Amino acid sequence: MSKGGWVYILANRRNGALYTGVTADIAARMVQHRDGTGSAFCREHGISRLVHLEPYDSIEDAIAREKAVKKWRRAWKIELIERGNPDWRDRWFEILS
Repeated sequence: MSKGGWVYILANRRNGALYTGVTADIAARMVQHRDGTGSAFCREHGISRLVHLEPYDSIEDAIAREKAVKKWRRAWKIELIERGNPDWRDRWFEILS
């Protein structure tokens, strides 16, 4: 039986640089992104704001979704973010509480 997973989108600011990722442990992955060890792209562009998050029952489903979203046009990603998070709040703080 596979472990669940998460697809997430990070941003450095509203309509700024975006990063799409996948993980089995969202808390640990966000700690990595926030302390600068998550990815070179995020570190270089100051990307650490969690603006979109999708849970999946299996990591395989999450990986498939991440691959699909990474191929999307930027405008589609922005639309996805704004549908669930119109203010581009950092959802990390919602997860922590």
